[in-house]
Amino acid sequence: MDDDWVDFQKDDAHVARERAKARELKRSQWWKNECARGVCHYCGEHVGPDALTMDHIVPVARGGRSSKANVVPCCDACNKSKKCLTPAEQILLDMERSGEL
Repeated sequence: MDDDWVDFQKDDAHVARERAKARELKRSQWWKNECARGVCHYCGEHVGPDALTMDHIVPVARGGRSSKANVVPCCDACNKSKKCLTPAEQILLDMERSGEL
């Protein structure tokens, strides 16, 4: 299974609004504290605070919001690997790649 099986209709206005909110959230002390440990939420690797990116657990393109409950710091590799997948879709894809499915 490739990740091209995921089909969704992106709402460009929603994405623009949420990206603006994400930029504000990145400037907050809360986000700076989240990144201070320098650890990726997904793989657990210590990459340093400056190497972390903001990932939306439920992607903005899939209707997710830029809120404290939906963003986590993660490394670039994990962010690129996740793409626009939900956590459940990512788990299923990882299981298929490892031969568990």
